[in-house]
Amino acid sequence: MRTVALLTYFLYSLQLLGQNDSNKPNVILFLVDDMGLMDTSVPMLVDKNGKPQIHPLNKFYRTPNMERLAKQGVRFSQFYAQSVCSPTRVSLMTGQNSARHRVTQWINPETKNAGPNDWNWKGLTSKDVTLPALLKKNGYHTIFSGKAHFAPTKYEGADPANLGFDVNIAGCAFGAPGSYLGEDGYGNLDPKRKKRAIPGLEKYHKTDVFLSEAITREAITAIDQSIQKESPFFLYMSHYAAHSPFQTDPRFGNNYKDSGKSRPANSFATLIEGMDKSLGDLMDHIERKGVAENTLILFVGDNGSDAPLGDTYGYFSSAPLRGKKGTCYEGGLRVPFIAGWAKPGKANSFSISQNLVQHRQIGTVMDIYATILDATETKNPYSHTIDGVSLIPQLKGKINPDRPDHFLCHFPHSHRSSYFTTYRKGDWKLIYRYSIRLGKKPLPKHELYNLKVDPHEKSNLADTKPQKLHAMIKGMIIQLKKEEALYAMNNKKEVLKPVLPPGK
Repeated sequence: MRTVALLTYFLYSLQLLGQNDSNKPNVILFLVDDMGLMDTSVPMLVDKNGKPQIHPLNKFYRTPNMERLAKQGVRFSQFYAQSVCSPTRVSLMTGQNSARHRVTQWINPETKNAGPNDWNWKGLTSKDVTLPALLKKNGYHTIFSGKAHFAPTKYEGADPANLGFDVNIAGCAFGAPGSYLGEDGYGNLDPKRKKRAIPGLEKYHKTDVFLSEAITREAITAIDQSIQKESPFFLYMSHYAAHSPFQTDPRFGNNYKDSGKSRPANSFATLIEGMDKSLGDLMDHIERKGVAENTLILFVGDNGSDAPLGDTYGYFSSAPLRGKKGTCYEGGLRVPFIAGWAKPGKANSFSISQNLVQHRQIGTVMDIYATILDATETKNPYSHTIDGVSLIPQLKGKINPDRPDHFLCHFPHSHRSSYFTTYRKGDWKLIYRYSIRLGKKPLPKHELYNLKVDPHEKSNLADTKPQKLHAMIKGMIIQLKKEEALYAMNNKKEVLKPVLPPGK
């Protein structure tokens, strides 16, 4: 009798566990490649009263489903990512800043990019603590679809299935697709594009199915499998769009034929609109399946805009913000972030303010890890340091007193903006360069901006505010030490560490 009773209790416990799993919120992390803050029809910037402002680029792009999500959720006007893709992608997976996890440059699929000797160019491994692995232990069916870029080709992290995902759709080592066109087999059928051919989508080869559509269809199939199993799902929907090559998505080409902008700029806009259709398709599908009220959507870009508009450091690609992808300016670091339930309703496990622009506090890509763990009641291992905090208080429209007021982007590499650390604290922003030249163009070693009065970074105050400059550099040095940052070396093998200005 005792054995029977124990068996009955065990079976009942399993039943309760299954019931609890079914009540856990589904999560869609929707990541867009090379999409900056202004690459959308959703007005993300605000005036001094916190009211959204519409700028010319908002009128150029067409993103009705982002508008839909924004109306039923919260968007951030000051949300920060790293300046290039792989550092952000590893931060999303670990909750750590790039200086700490040491993937500080984009990962080359074939070779090591130049940088500090110990920078983590091999990327993530199966031994690392990752978001999908933790969610999987918590009963989630974990799905990856799209661009991974977590590790070089010959290393295990190149395959998301080795990092905690149950399903990997088209994820691999490289960041740019060989082709977006099904007619090209996404690069597999074109010898010139074979090197970056997208894997695992053979059923769409020689068809007119655009890449953004193919990975969305496959993601929907994987969601249906989760629903059939009565398992909560975590979908990491990671679009290759809008990374180069700037191929026109033929479904939307006519929308931009009279824009007055260049062909590459129009093609970029079609890639954005195709991504937006994917978002809408996912939202529509999960509503038809009856799980929309229990599905949290977090929409984010991986770095600043790479729209082919104007020059790299000017006010073109991210206007009115300065700079673009790969730079130390706001246009290179600020990305769209929108959070909301796929359908607001009584089944939401916590409330999210609707049609709110969160402009009073910043947010960062490191916060997404902490937010998802918080929303799903998943524990972070005590041994794993995270740099982010849960965004849920801010999603409720509140001020989070535990919210750090700083953000650090450390880039000890050569790129568009080379060998720099950007440090924001409060309203102030510091750009510290370890080399005062970029190519033939001389650049100031220090730039200091008050973003509250000068959000477009036009007035460098480094010379006129020496005390503030000193304080910001000191704070940056402390934060770099806290995150155990690595530093680049010059030709003399000297470590390029930041130093305080003389005489202070």
